[in-house]
Amino acid sequence: MRSDKIKKGVERIPHRALLHATGLSKKDLSRPFIGVASSFTDLIPGHIGMRDLERFIERGICYGGAVPFFFGVPGICDGIAMGHLGMCYPLGLREIVADTIETICNAHQLDGLVCLTNCDKITPGMLMGASRLNIPTIIVTAGPMLSGRYKQRKLAFVHDTFEAVALARQGKISPREISCLEMEACPGAGSCQGLYTANTMACITETLGMSLPGCATALAISAKKRRIAQASGERIAELVKKNIKPLDIINRNSLENAIVVDMALGGSSNTVLHLMAIAHEAGVNLDLKTFDRISKSTPHITNLEPAGPHFMEDLEYSGGIPAVLKRLKHKLHNTLNLSGSRIFDIAANAEITDDEVIRPLDQAYHKQGGLAILFGNLAPHGAVVKQAAVSSKMMKFTGRAVVFDREESAMQAILAGKIKGGEVVVIRYEGPAGGPGMREMLAPTSAIVGLGLSDSVALITDGRFSGGTKGPCIGHVSPEAASGGPIAILKNNDIITIDIPARRLEVKLSKQEIDRRMRSFKPVPPKITRGYLARYSKLVSSADKGAVLSS
Repeated sequence: MRSDKIKKGVERIPHRALLHATGLSKKDLSRPFIGVASSFTDLIPGHIGMRDLERFIERGICYGGAVPFFFGVPGICDGIAMGHLGMCYPLGLREIVADTIETICNAHQLDGLVCLTNCDKITPGMLMGASRLNIPTIIVTAGPMLSGRYKQRKLAFVHDTFEAVALARQGKISPREISCLEMEACPGAGSCQGLYTANTMACITETLGMSLPGCATALAISAKKRRIAQASGERIAELVKKNIKPLDIINRNSLENAIVVDMALGGSSNTVLHLMAIAHEAGVNLDLKTFDRISKSTPHITNLEPAGPHFMEDLEYSGGIPAVLKRLKHKLHNTLNLSGSRIFDIAANAEITDDEVIRPLDQAYHKQGGLAILFGNLAPHGAVVKQAAVSSKMMKFTGRAVVFDREESAMQAILAGKIKGGEVVVIRYEGPAGGPGMREMLAPTSAIVGLGLSDSVALITDGRFSGGTKGPCIGHVSPEAASGGPIAILKNNDIITIDIPARRLEVKLSKQEIDRRMRSFKPVPPKITRGYLARYSKLVSSADKGAVLSS
């Protein structure tokens, strides 16, 4: 066993003494050592139930004949971090999580790993760390939150809080309703109820084969989730004995499967960053064109929040990811799940219980997948849009640019009623390096929707969007402004054309004018010059490369 390096031989007398100090018996030293990376925190609704799941993971590991060791991994709630300095940190947290996994497991030479995760950047960080380590690993995502209720109406976090801000500013909802939305939109433990980044990543993790079948959609409060946690603990002991590692599971074919499911579900645009980062750690070359190629041939077969009326609980009760795999079987590679089953077997044994929640391919909500990749003179290296959440009338749009160098100034203008129909809000210097940290623009996009402008105003940014964003919002514009990308030389009233079907993002300027502006370009000075974010901004790659750190 790998852990023999810290527990066998005369020279390890001091090591064994320290291990015995933790309460281990001599018999325990003959068993595999399993790390449990838990991202429990009281700060994140998606993680507050993890203490319960830790008990069941621990029970499973012990049943499997191994020894569990728990250690903490930091977590950030993107919703709480949204709209202020805090949003500079979550994407950078992804790298800290991966580094923490690598550091603890290598320092203590653990034989295997269970990752207990749920929310946005923590799950991809766990997968990145697991791929880098390549020791037997299983992921347990803690599950989605139940929908809230207001007068028998289902409530979802993004739609009923962020979009309510603009309505409240206009006096269109009562103080009583505002109070109810605050209290009821998030009724308890779990990741936010729609197909936002956390739940999209859970679905991708299951599709990749790194969590047990059914894990992604099993609700946070359910006994089913407890059983999956225990089964995952038992399974990791078997994975160690059989030496089945993440890179036996994560490969080109399983990553393509993950993209297919992502496109069919209409998942968060953040998954583009995360899948490329996971692929980077796994040694697989994944680029933006792969996402667009798969999207063009994958129908969008579910219509979950924020794009549609269904919630994660509806997907769970309709058969979950196994049912989605059943629909998509002929578009998938027959890859291995760490349960020991192959994806075609999982699909064959699945049952689809609601044809409206998980539609047949010939009755899809859209003929193409949820995301589209745009190129053009405004995004030479690409940009990302969640096309499944864009109305048909905004799939092609031309408007005048209104340019901001910071999210806060754009938000002030939107809420002050200064943005009018026919305009394109441009928010730049919010990219991976320029932000730093590539902040999510959920506050301004939700305000645009709340003000009823989503069918007349577009937004583009070198930052990114929450999985809860809907409307004609184009992010990940690359190169970013801080790197001298064309978005940096835009001026108010420049004419911008968005053509999603043609995959184009253009500014109506001649090459000569673009070159002239570039010659006089001077980047905005760095916003943060000390601490982690200053170091991060110097090391991070562009969005089209997954915003990974250079080694």
